[in-house]
Amino acid sequence: MAMTGPTPCSSMSNHTKERVTMTKVTLENFYSNLIAQHEEREMRQKKLEQMMEEEGLKDEEKRIRRSAHAQKETEFLRLKRTRLGLEDFESLKVIGRGAFGEVGHIRAERDILVEADSLWVVKMFYSFQDKLNLYLIMEFLPGGDMMTLLMKKDTLTEEETQFYIAETVLAIDSIHQLGFIHRDIKPDNLLLDSKGHVKLSDFGLCTGLKKAHRTEFYRNLNHSLPSDFTFQNMNSKRKAETWKRNRRQLAFSTVGTPDYIAPEVFMQTGYNKLCDWWSLGVIMYEMLIGYPPFCSETPQETYKKVMNWKETLTFPPEVPISDKAKDLILRFCCEWEHRIGASGVEEIKSNPFFEGVDWEHIRERPAAISIEIKSIDDTSNFDEFPESDILKPTVATSNHPDTDYKNKDWVFINYTYKRFEGLTARGAIPSYMKTGK
Repeated sequence: MAMTGPTPCSSMSNHTKERVTMTKVTLENFYSNLIAQHEEREMRQKKLEQMMEEEGLKDEEKRIRRSAHAQKETEFLRLKRTRLGLEDFESLKVIGRGAFGEVGHIRAERDILVEADSLWVVKMFYSFQDKLNLYLIMEFLPGGDMMTLLMKKDTLTEEETQFYIAETVLAIDSIHQLGFIHRDIKPDNLLLDSKGHVKLSDFGLCTGLKKAHRTEFYRNLNHSLPSDFTFQNMNSKRKAETWKRNRRQLAFSTVGTPDYIAPEVFMQTGYNKLCDWWSLGVIMYEMLIGYPPFCSETPQETYKKVMNWKETLTFPPEVPISDKAKDLILRFCCEWEHRIGASGVEEIKSNPFFEGVDWEHIRERPAAISIEIKSIDDTSNFDEFPESDILKPTVATSNHPDTDYKNKDWVFINYTYKRFEGLTARGAIPSYMKTGK
């Protein structure tokens, strides 16, 4: 006698499948979160005990400190249950706009910012969502970014360059140790804190590639503009002026600039974390020379130069730089198999260009260029950005019915995040700038 088996999954409606997926994701997130929260709480307690031992506190002082910490933990649990929204934040100024918005990129950025608890990475304090957007509330770094600093200066001295490149080496290594490749190291993504020290931002490209990385955007190479011929015959001062005049537009374009991208990334036949060191070499060249080595009038020409770097990577004789600096740039910008850093970050640290760098305490020492800040929410070190609608609250329109939101919502289940330091801050509360994604 034949027995009838359960109804096959294929007969399930799409709606049912969606609900099953949502339930599965919700349960998985709930239990993994419980474990993670418990581990984080234990780690904070252990850190507190360690700090008190190092400070040599007496028993009574320890008791007071433990009591205050327990109160913070209780408050943290209470605040984690509160629902955050746009109305909980005051909008100050638009200081930039991301050139990506795909779900995979945003998930990657949010996950990396949660995992990377490092002095070298911009902290994320909260994340929450409404019907249309996921919001990441980031640490605000009032020193601005390296792009703006380089646009203000003709060139940096070798001492200043040594400082910023050394700090960026440590920043890049900190994310490599977590198992991430940044892929988009450029001056726009090197932010400066209130004391002028470097922090890495923009991790939206740790998975997937954006337009600037895709070879097909640069295939139309037969139409070289005559202007690029003119550009190549300019002296270095004129090149620097032209580069800086076009730089802001490149930063805010949806395609981006290929100037800092390693040639093996364009090849799309495989690459590794060494692509980040190539980008750092390009930045070092720009700091010392005044413009990056492959800059051109068009992205197509820049791409062509990057791919032909053996011929195009040259140093203008009218801008003298030391042999040590030149050697390090050429060790960064070479075939990935021979690139410095292939055997580990110590190979980079021991390069003669970094002679005298106190790697252990560089972040505690004064920065090469001091930052002038009038207040904690001073935005003057960022370029003026055209007014836009990203600070306006999201309003549902007839083009986006509620059902559409609900179908997309499960993708970001549990993408609400609240960092302990952010919710339990006391005294002068830092201002955070809002990044709408």
